[in-house]
Amino acid sequence: MNIDLLKRLCETPGVPGREHRIRDLIQSEAEGLFDEIRIDALGSLICTRKGKGENPKKLMLLCHMDEIGFLVSHVTDKGFINVDPVGGFDPRNLFSRRVLVCTENGDHKGVMNAEGKPIHIQSPEERKKMPEPNEFFVDIGHGPETKTLVQVGDYVVMNEPFEEMGEKIVSKALDNRIACWLGLEAVRKLVEDGHTHDCEVVVAFTAQEEVGLRGAKTAAYGIQPDIGIGVDTTLSCDTPGVPDKDRTTLQGAGFGLHMKDGSFIADIGLVREIEALAKEKGIAYQRTILARGGQDGAAVQQAAAGSRAVGIVVGTRYIHTVAEMIDKRDLQAAREILTAIIAAH
Repeated sequence: MNIDLLKRLCETPGVPGREHRIRDLIQSEAEGLFDEIRIDALGSLICTRKGKGENPKKLMLLCHMDEIGFLVSHVTDKGFINVDPVGGFDPRNLFSRRVLVCTENGDHKGVMNAEGKPIHIQSPEERKKMPEPNEFFVDIGHGPETKTLVQVGDYVVMNEPFEEMGEKIVSKALDNRIACWLGLEAVRKLVEDGHTHDCEVVVAFTAQEEVGLRGAKTAAYGIQPDIGIGVDTTLSCDTPGVPDKDRTTLQGAGFGLHMKDGSFIADIGLVREIEALAKEKGIAYQRTILARGGQDGAAVQQAAAGSRAVGIVVGTRYIHTVAEMIDKRDLQAAREILTAIIAAH
């Protein structure tokens, strides 16, 4: 398993609308795996392997590139940076975090904290208050000089290391750099194992998913595939304090065959087809339903005249934090099924 690639994907910054660095990394890795690579108007990277015949069926994988983060909204005269979130945060996870402020002239390490007093001098009532994400600020330690280094529209990501822990991987931005890894590595395995395919395969590394599936909408409209697969993370709440009925996935039990969330209902024919293929190949899987949330499978399902769609997901603990956790066995199962799906079409 190419862990080094996953590490580089996770540690490369890229928030909605600022995906250029992660896109460049993916594009360098995609060279030689695809017949055509282009960037669409919204910034998604569209990678195509040609099919057989004059009008082959189109199979599209959608793997969003962006991670949750912030855009700089203001810099004070004292050098404190105000931010506006791009993506969904639980503010309880934002206190005293190390961050990276990415500017056009270089990156600056910083610390994020909330407006207000430290705990030593808070009143009991002040301790109960939970700030909103836009009430946090960043300090890069440069004081008034910060106004010459950082400007409105620069972006901020969490700055935490990628770690292996036994069968687990822990990192920021596993949502959704694991899908970027899968989009590359599933095709790489296809090539290395000598598999052929009749369909035209399009792997779209989409922009701005975390703010409303925006890149997937335009990419899917442009391709108009017959089959669309949203490749993403999903919840794995197999941890203390969560009832089994709410866990969504169990880590180590295989890839998630995603059937429903707040944005789409998967094509049941595709669900059955992939389920049969997983059983035939001996690939571990689990059916998944997520009560809320959404993913790029919804956008491809509804683009233009629509397409059959399903999700292939990897269960992730502590999602939308700096310590997202996946199981390597689930990631491997997801790679194997994606390669098998392409080879079967």
